[in-house]
Amino acid sequence: MTFFSRHWSTYRQVLEHDLMEHSALTAAITQTIGGWLAQRAPGTPTLHALDLGCGDLSLLPPLLRRLPLASFTGLDLNGAVLPLANAALGLVPYPCQFLEGDLLAWAEAEPPEPTVDLLLSSFAIHHLQEPDKGRFLRGCRRRIDPDGLLLWADVFRAPGESRDTYVARYSARVHGWSPLEQERQEEVITHLSQWDHPADPEAIVSQAEAAGWQWRWAWQGQHQAEALAALTPA
Repeated sequence: MTFFSRHWSTYRQVLEHDLMEHSALTAAITQTIGGWLAQRAPGTPTLHALDLGCGDLSLLPPLLRRLPLASFTGLDLNGAVLPLANAALGLVPYPCQFLEGDLLAWAEAEPPEPTVDLLLSSFAIHHLQEPDKGRFLRGCRRRIDPDGLLLWADVFRAPGESRDTYVARYSARVHGWSPLEQERQEEVITHLSQWDHPADPEAIVSQAEAAGWQWRWAWQGQHQAEALAALTPA
């Protein structure tokens, strides 16, 4: 089994056993987008949507097939997942593209046009270091439509919690993921120890507001980790 296949097999087990509350999160995303669409003016044109760190689209294809989209773009740093995302979405009545690229580079690209109506990002932004999260928020603010919506689904630290404490707390949780064999649990822990930099929820709200966003928590999981934030231009 290749490294990618092994990694993706573990990821799929996490999804299938709902170990990170993806089911509740997907329901919250669906509800939040539905509420946002209901508030838009009648006759508003169809939407241009973009998923930053799209992976294989996970549980989103049924939602994406129902939305009134004019276009959809999936972007991920790992080009190997893009054919999986394309296949998962299947045939839809709007143009789609799947691009290999970095979400921070996209946010800071010049010129910032065209704008996007709906930005999605799930479990990707926490890989950015703290200063880069602020850069990301400022960049996305330039690239969002004035009536647009950014949905940020991710892991976050508890308020005031250090990264080291978070890693230790989450690692203990992973050790309780009995559907995963121990070797795969250790793979998850190694990954989060090396790459995860979850934002402090209070600090990131302040950064977002300084970048021109209004922040609302749309859903929070049971473990003071997984959460969904809905950001709209201030």
